[in-house]
Amino acid sequence: MEMESHVFDKLDLQLLSALEVNGRASFSRIGGVLGVSDQTVARRYRRLCAEGGLRVVAMRDGVVLGLDHWTLRLRCVPDSAPTIADALAKRPDTTWIGLASGGTEVVLGTRPRNAGDRDDLLLGKLPRTPHVLEIRAYQQLHRFFGGPQGWLQKFAALAPDQIEALTPDPVPAPGPARLDPEDEPLLAVLERDARATYPELQRATGRSESAVKRRLATLIASGAIYLDCEYRVEAIGHPLHAALWVTVAPAALHSVGEALAAHTPIAHVSATAGPTNLTATAVVRSTSDLYAYLSGPLGHLEGVQHVEATPFLRQVKQLTYRPMLR
Repeated sequence: MEMESHVFDKLDLQLLSALEVNGRASFSRIGGVLGVSDQTVARRYRRLCAEGGLRVVAMRDGVVLGLDHWTLRLRCVPDSAPTIADALAKRPDTTWIGLASGGTEVVLGTRPRNAGDRDDLLLGKLPRTPHVLEIRAYQQLHRFFGGPQGWLQKFAALAPDQIEALTPDPVPAPGPARLDPEDEPLLAVLERDARATYPELQRATGRSESAVKRRLATLIASGAIYLDCEYRVEAIGHPLHAALWVTVAPAALHSVGEALAAHTPIAHVSATAGPTNLTATAVVRSTSDLYAYLSGPLGHLEGVQHVEATPFLRQVKQLTYRPMLR
């Protein structure tokens, strides 16, 4: 069976949306909200993992933690971009990677843990890579949409009361968002599988199960981490990704960013310092839909001066690294 041929149905979309709201919700809790049995939820979940590439993983929220986030465009010697992209995908400080421009450009997000890591990548490794011809760097200044705000919420697959029923229970006074060195064993497991059981997390951390539950709840409630879903978007009928590089009049930057955040095709949008002052990712059904969006909702926004669209040929990395099928 061709993995790409599987198309998610309404219940699949509801399940994905439920996991976007609460990535650790039990199958019974999700089933109760969706009106199906927990066995049905478990069966659908396993199928989505096998056929749709579904994974639920923990992500550190760099915005909340005060970490830099950069989007990079690397123009490469032809035939070298896939190798460079695969090497970058294995780095823990890269968050997503795509191949674009006929396979001669690598577009990626990177979140260095500290200034040393940033300089090592931007001033050291990349400039010394022989097949990288040009580097354009965009530093994120403000996130309008993305991160813990999942793109699937724009499909309104769940009613407001269903979202409320799935939302994790509040944590009283979770305190400021921070990650401690002793959190690293916990995060190492969650970044591979955010639905790992509490006994698994207990074994990995050496903490008691109750301590693991409290710490994980605190990390999520404080915003230090969030749980995200990775899956093949072509399975919900949206196979085309495109990076958008938008130049906006400075006085209109915030209003344009807020407007894009509300547009259905936009999965992420940020104000940036760099060659353009706003970057976004659009996810659409076809090239004609991309044209309609660029010439319509985006192109008609007051203050937009220039737009460059870069469709992705292939996603090399979405959230965390795993070898991608060619």
